[in-house]
Amino acid sequence: MSLVYLALGSNLGDRLRYMQKAVEELKSCGMKVLKLSTVIETDPVGGVPQGKFLNAVLKASTNHSPEELHVMTQGVERKLGRVKKTINGPRVIDIDILLYDDIKLTTPRLLIPHPRMLERPFVMRPLKEIEPVLCASLRP
Repeated sequence: MSLVYLALGSNLGDRLRYMQKAVEELKSCGMKVLKLSTVIETDPVGGVPQGKFLNAVLKASTNHSPEELHVMTQGVERKLGRVKKTINGPRVIDIDILLYDDIKLTTPRLLIPHPRMLERPFVMRPLKEIEPVLCASLRP
């Protein structure tokens, strides 16, 4: 089993319910959620003017490869109604792979570790809550 960290975000509709449903869907796909941060409300970063986000980070174990995990998270987003209209636009759910074990992976569709996670307080604050030692080790 591999350890993964995923960022969850939502700023449309019943934001908290979309995040809860995303966690339920991830579990139903075989992921074992080990820790889930507190949900925080944050201002949007970049993109078009839009409402505030709810954000959280979860730690899970999975048997899925990074590529399979990416396909799975994208499938969960679609199942919950996410439609990608604009970059950094409003969304019912966003699931980003932050870390996958200690691998570094660069493909046309997937970058691990997530390339902008260190500059995003809405990711680092929940990650620090559930994994303070790991979070400190990520800083350059």
